[in-house]
Amino acid sequence: MERLNQYVEKIINLDWINIGLSIAIFLVFLVFRKMFTTLTKKLVLGLSKRSSTKVIRDVLKSYEKPLRFLFVVIGTYLALQYLEYSSLTIRPFVQNLYRSFIIFTIGWGLYNYMTYYSNAVTNIAKKAELQEESMLIPFVSKILRVLVVIVTFIIILDNWGFNISTFVAGLGIGGLAFALAAQDTIGNFFGGIIIITERPFKKGDWIETPTVEGGVEDITFRSTKIRTFSDTLVVIPNSTLANEAITNWTEMGRRRVYFSLGIRQSTSSKKLQTLRDRIDHELKLFEDIATDSVIVRFEEFAESSYNLMVTYFTETNQWAPFMEIREKAHFRILEVLEEEGIHVSAPANLVMSEEPLDVVNHEVKE
Repeated sequence: MERLNQYVEKIINLDWINIGLSIAIFLVFLVFRKMFTTLTKKLVLGLSKRSSTKVIRDVLKSYEKPLRFLFVVIGTYLALQYLEYSSLTIRPFVQNLYRSFIIFTIGWGLYNYMTYYSNAVTNIAKKAELQEESMLIPFVSKILRVLVVIVTFIIILDNWGFNISTFVAGLGIGGLAFALAAQDTIGNFFGGIIIITERPFKKGDWIETPTVEGGVEDITFRSTKIRTFSDTLVVIPNSTLANEAITNWTEMGRRRVYFSLGIRQSTSSKKLQTLRDRIDHELKLFEDIATDSVIVRFEEFAESSYNLMVTYFTETNQWAPFMEIREKAHFRILEVLEEEGIHVSAPANLVMSEEPLDVVNHEVKE
């Protein structure tokens, strides 16, 4: 009974006024935290310039939940001022704890901003014409979020008196060991960055490398998926692809046709000139052939023929329409040969190239 009486007396002798004030302060901040956040947003937007309103709104939106949490933290801190916790062993701990809460709140808001409102990254990507690469912005945003988490964690550790230099040195040694153990992965990662930033090709392009040829289906930071013309899927590490010569056939504005037409040596020079002029004229009548690209010339004296060089560009770079245009042009050339009574010395050595106009190449690219 004596112990019970002592407990009752202690409870009766408590400073109930300060305890009530503490509870009241905590409840006020807890109940009205949303209103406090709204008023803070309006106050900041009212003081900001119109030119920066959008950025400030993004920042305030990112800090909406962290601010509500911060108001509860502030309310708890103010409420504790009316309680007896002033011993030397408790007060430093409470102060460090609340400083950590404030640092955590700032980091939380920055993390949200990097997640949802990374406008700076988006603008940089648009200036670099990378807006079509949907993976770049999320990747940069993820890197920034990781940096925010690491910096926030380090600052909190420093607040509690930990030796940050030792921690950072440990991270450096661990990072070196990780880099040595994952050289191929890191090489593929940076190869992916090079491919995405320099953009030698993009999804849907038809490319050719010493390793593979086909259409690009997907680009990640580790590898690139290419669908070959045999309908097989080839996955190439980015480190390999970034170090190879890449020909992007999709970037052709138009396709080139080049072949040598061998004429019998019994053909007179006058008929050869007439044939040359007629082929040149007929090809220029095609709507789908670039007129300024048509070249028909007496190229060389071969062992058993006079060779006419015929080259032109089609206006389209699509494969099926290109083949149709080339076929029509070949049939028209055959008709001209029949009309002029001229025969070829051997089957025409048809060699098609898809190089730009300023490149002379006799290789076939089917």
